[in-house]
Amino acid sequence: MSSTRPFAHPDAQSPLACDGVSLDTLAKKYGTPLYVYSAEQILERLRLFTAAFESIPHLVCYSVKANSALAILKLLDRNGSGFDIVSGGELERILRVNKAAAQRVVFSGVGKTAAEIDLALRSGILIFNVESAGELDLLAERASRLRKRARIALRVNPDVFAETHPYISTGLREHKFGIDIRQARSVYKAAAKQKFLEPCGVSVHIGSQIRSADPFGAAAERIAQLVGDLRADGLPINSVDVGGGLGIEYHADHSFRPEEKIRQYASALLKALRPLGNLQLLLEPGRFIVAQAGALVTRVLYVKKNGEKTFVVTDAAMNDLIRPALYQAHHDIVPVVRRKGARKKTVDVVGPVCESGDFFARDRELPELKPGDLAAILDAGAYGLSLSSNYNSRPRPAEVLVEGKRARLIRRRETMDDLLAMEQM
Repeated sequence: MSSTRPFAHPDAQSPLACDGVSLDTLAKKYGTPLYVYSAEQILERLRLFTAAFESIPHLVCYSVKANSALAILKLLDRNGSGFDIVSGGELERILRVNKAAAQRVVFSGVGKTAAEIDLALRSGILIFNVESAGELDLLAERASRLRKRARIALRVNPDVFAETHPYISTGLREHKFGIDIRQARSVYKAAAKQKFLEPCGVSVHIGSQIRSADPFGAAAERIAQLVGDLRADGLPINSVDVGGGLGIEYHADHSFRPEEKIRQYASALLKALRPLGNLQLLLEPGRFIVAQAGALVTRVLYVKKNGEKTFVVTDAAMNDLIRPALYQAHHDIVPVVRRKGARKKTVDVVGPVCESGDFFARDRELPELKPGDLAAILDAGAYGLSLSSNYNSRPRPAEVLVEGKRARLIRRRETMDDLLAMEQM
């Protein structure tokens, strides 16, 4: 089993490597900024989920929004993963990888359009997670028009508080997601009257980057009660989607054991749901599978002082990795090549974008970095490139996947021709 983080220095003299492949070599070949991912780490995390829930029928549905690279989706598909999608575009990606994988797709999201619903119905996805009465009406209409039966679950809002960033908390009544759990039974009864709708599941998702198992257990207890009530109403509820949201440690923490975190998570869920008996469990991990499998490699352009502040200016920017600016998120930053005797200095690591919010670290004590040095921004495999943009007309980085001792380009670097191709004067 690989380490918690696949990025390490093989020895004191060697550059930082991903599963033994030098990031210095990759940067020379593919340029910077550059996303690098470990296939071994991704599959290890998938195996951990599968092992933790082996006592109950289940399907791990990787959350595509975390990282939608086709090569990563193909890797997961080959190893039996299902997929959680939130848009028609993400479904198109799955279909490009393997049309048959649609049978393992869960379609979530609060604003599905008629065109997206039609695509999902024609593709034969596993289940729709419905988030409003209006969406239910539209789904019934489209299913009837296409003469396709739609398996559905209502995404219910259990009003469970999860201690996380407010932008990624989704389980309270004031959030836009889901249907109030107190109204669920009446909505299910209405759905059961629709000829082409098949109410067969319940779905919940309380937020992201949650590091305690307790909120998941509390949500599962409320879901178990609802399933019991729905079965008493005569509905054949045979699946529960517990969403995703299991968090990682972004700070260097050698005590972090992913297998223990998943074990605690599984224990909390199964304690609440096992008494329901005949049931398939759907899980939607994203960040936990890919975040620590990825790093953003960047080159130092300048080191400058403004008063008492020292700024390390890199060629990566907030358009490449927006998490620090958007969520005030922490990412460890390490030199790719360790300079012998380098002293630590307190610096801000920033990008070249014309925004004060363009930073990766503030007042961070790091080994001294000089112009031309390479640095790796760790734990960037989730919500890195998938949240990237072309702000300041900056082309997006290339992506490389390390498989064993081999590295291959899975997305070329964008060019200005790519950026301008759709515009007209």
